[in-house]
Amino acid sequence: MKDTAARTRRAVTRATTHPHARPDSTSRRHGHGSRGSRVIGRANRAAIRLSTQLQEGLEEATRRPDRGDISTTTVIIWVAAVTGAVLIAGTIAVVIAKYNGKLNGL
Repeated sequence: MKDTAARTRRAVTRATTHPHARPDSTSRRHGHGSRGSRVIGRANRAAIRLSTQLQEGLEEATRRPDRGDISTTTVIIWVAAVTGAVLIAGTIAVVIAKYNGKLNGL
């Protein structure tokens, strides 16, 4: 939808340009068509896209307030699982470091 609006603005600009105007007189802005202006254009489009998505997400959250709620039990289970995985990996690393010289001969 945003791209369609931009295309419409460009079409209106082209249509309202005087037909006898010189071709290079429509783009007299400094740096028009340069790499910097393309980067700025991309940044503007990205900012508009991001703000639109954020606004749509907020509207969805107000419409369905229970969406995305996570229970305390789920958080406790995930923390315990990650802690256990880190402890197991740390224990394996300590054992390998301790017996590294003896394991080289295998």
